[in-house]
Amino acid sequence: MRVLVIGAGALGGYYGACLVRAGRDVSFLVREKRAEQLRRNGLQVVSPHGDFAVQPKLLAVGDLREPFDVVLVGVKAYSLDDAMSQFAPAIGPSTMVLPILNGLKHIDALTVRFGAAHVLGGLANVSAGLDADGRVVHFMANQTIVFGEVGGALSERALALEKLLQVPGIDVRASEAIMQDMWEKFVQLSTLAGITCLMRASIGDILAVPNGEQSIFRLFAECCAVATASGFEPRAPFIEFDRKLFTTLDSPLKASMLRDIERGSITEAEHILGDMANRARTLGIETPLLDLARAHVAAYEVGRRRAGANPPRSAGSLRRARTDTKGSAAPRRARPSAWDRP
Repeated sequence: MRVLVIGAGALGGYYGACLVRAGRDVSFLVREKRAEQLRRNGLQVVSPHGDFAVQPKLLAVGDLREPFDVVLVGVKAYSLDDAMSQFAPAIGPSTMVLPILNGLKHIDALTVRFGAAHVLGGLANVSAGLDADGRVVHFMANQTIVFGEVGGALSERALALEKLLQVPGIDVRASEAIMQDMWEKFVQLSTLAGITCLMRASIGDILAVPNGEQSIFRLFAECCAVATASGFEPRAPFIEFDRKLFTTLDSPLKASMLRDIERGSITEAEHILGDMANRARTLGIETPLLDLARAHVAAYEVGRRRAGANPPRSAGSLRRARTDTKGSAAPRRARPSAWDRP
């Protein structure tokens, strides 16, 4: 199968590089600036599993002349519309479009543009980013892709794609319930994105202040309610996993989330939260905390754009816990928290 990877950032760069290393026929559709960087340095991956580099086959917008068997889409949600226009020439009669974006809204957009027969559901569990030199930095050892037919069941093409993706550096699983899998990640990310971006702090920081844990689980409960009303009630193992994640001060996600906040990855969070909040309203579900988080993140993004640059990270309404003279932990606030407002 011929694979077209859209972009060579954290997601496309990592998974695409693993496929190239394994000898798969992979091309990357990239912008010119990124193309120049890759031609000069190759596609470099820094990973807990071992560093490596490959020389990728690059295509620029306008170079697509024939269809591909698989189009792997790993762009940010806010870049999807442009990306669809750019890779449209790669869609043939039997092309599979495998999106590994966060959220669910992109499934609707891809289906409208290319038709339901082309679109698979998918998700990626990987913590990665680009460093200043354009290298893909794999922060933690997780590296999973889960995908499947939106309507369920294991098709022949899904099994063939699973075999294609079974290469060193990728843990792959074809799912008979990919929409359930995607909803569970959607709930998790809405909770994490909402709480960390609203508070400008990591989960660990939030847990260190009064009512921090209750606030996390209130938002989690609201997101679960939206999923349940949509017919995708989160399964017990997922809920237990998230409870452990949300209440672990030393969670490996803490550093990763902090990096995202420092980079100003607020726009992506707003898309995820907006998607969840809009679904709630459509279902007639009142989600005050979710709407508050979405509004706060959107306002922050407007301010960031007006400033013309990403402001330095601060904990926003919260500050790290300090120790008083008696040795007890005392939370310190810069101004009333958003949770305290009516």
